[in-house]
Amino acid sequence: VLRDDFRQNPSDVMVAVGEPAVMECQPPRGHPEPTISWKKDGTSLDDKDERITIRGGKLMITYTRKNDAGKYVCVGTNMVGERESEVAELTVL
Repeated sequence: VLRDDFRQNPSDVMVAVGEPAVMECQPPRGHPEPTISWKKDGTSLDDKDERITIRGGKLMITYTRKNDAGKYVCVGTNMVGERESEVAELTVL
């Protein structure tokens, strides 16, 4: 089972260069419980970047750069399929 509605969609975030940015997301209820990943501008985020942490639906960028700006989507996935959240924009000033 994977419901359609996200319990919490990420919201737009505005930060200055060098500041941390946090986006939160709660995926739809599902069985098995969906795993969470993030996409930026349609591409899966690479959490090998040590500045980026994805934990329990939170996306944290410790030290934002200009090129982190863009449109972010939270993706909830289980064996039934995947659902994408509404788009949240990260603005880096």
